[in-house]
Amino acid sequence: MKIVYMGTPDFSVAPLKALIEAGHTVTAVVTQPDKQKGRGKEVSMTPVKECALSYGIPVLQPVKIKAPEAVEELKKYEADIFVVVAFGQLLSEEILNMPKFGCINLHASLLPKYRGAAPIQWAILNGDKETGVTIQQMEKGLDTGDMWSRVVVPIDAKETGESLHDKLMEAGAKLLVETLPIIEAGKITPEKQDESLATFYAAKLDKAMGHIDFTKPAEVIERFVRGLNSWPSAYTFYKGKTLKIWDADVVEGKEGAVPGSVIRTGKEFFDIACGEGALRVLTVQLEGKKKMSVKDFLLGYDVREENFDVTG
Repeated sequence: MKIVYMGTPDFSVAPLKALIEAGHTVTAVVTQPDKQKGRGKEVSMTPVKECALSYGIPVLQPVKIKAPEAVEELKKYEADIFVVVAFGQLLSEEILNMPKFGCINLHASLLPKYRGAAPIQWAILNGDKETGVTIQQMEKGLDTGDMWSRVVVPIDAKETGESLHDKLMEAGAKLLVETLPIIEAGKITPEKQDESLATFYAAKLDKAMGHIDFTKPAEVIERFVRGLNSWPSAYTFYKGKTLKIWDADVVEGKEGAVPGSVIRTGKEFFDIACGEGALRVLTVQLEGKKKMSVKDFLLGYDVREENFDVTG
C-alpha cells in the first residue's frame, strides 16, 4: 500500500521504521514544523523528520494540516491509507476520507480506556497492572474510532513513564505491520468501542503538574514519581531550589509525623512522611546539578531537620 505517514515525537519513529523495513511504500511524511530550542534558539527538527530524511522520504510540515493548501498537497500523493502516530494536529473530515482505506491511528492505550493525551503516564499514575496499544480507524471523535487490533502490555512494578513509552512504541510498531495487510484484505470488520468502558484524560502533562503533594499517600506519590519519569518529572523544593525525585520506594511511616517532614535517614536514603506511609527517596537531582544517588547527595547536604513543602 502507498502510505502517507503522520507523526512527530520519538514515539512515532519506530513505527515509521517498521513500515519502511516491512516493504511498504511511504510516499511522504507529515510532521509538525521545526521549533527553536535551547538558549541559542537553534532550529530543531522533529524526530520523525530526521528519520524520514535519512530514508530520503519527502517531508511536509504544515502549520495547519486543515489549511486548503495542505489538503491539496496531500491529494497529490494519492495514498491508499494515512497512518497517524502522535502527530499532534486534528484532521478534518476531508482528510479522514481522502485515502481509499481512510486514516488509521496507533494509540498508546487499550481503547476505550485512556482516550486523549498522555495515556502512557496516566496508566502508571492510576496504578494499572497492564495497558497496551490499539490501532483504530479514525473518525471525527477523539480516539473513538472502530478498532482493528489491540495488544496487551504488562506494567512492571517499577515501570517508569520512559520505560513504558519504549515498550509501547515497539509493541505498536509490530502491531502496525501486522495489521495493515488485514485492512488491505478487507476480510474482517473492525470492532466498535464500548462507550460504557470509555475513560478520557484530557490533561496534557506540563512542568507544574510534577509538584509533589506530600499529604497524599506514599503509594500514590511513588506512582507519581515513576509515571512522570522522565518528563515532566516529580519535584519538591529544597532550600528554595527545585529538587527532582527520580526514584523512590514506599516504606512504613511514623505516627504523628507531619507530611513533608524527614522522619528517617540512612547512608543511601531519606524518608519523607506522607499522608499515609512514607516515601523513601533514592535518586534526586537538585536544580543546576546532575542526577545523583541520595548517597552522593547526602555527602553535601543535610536533610535531617528538613520539612519539604506539602502542597502540590
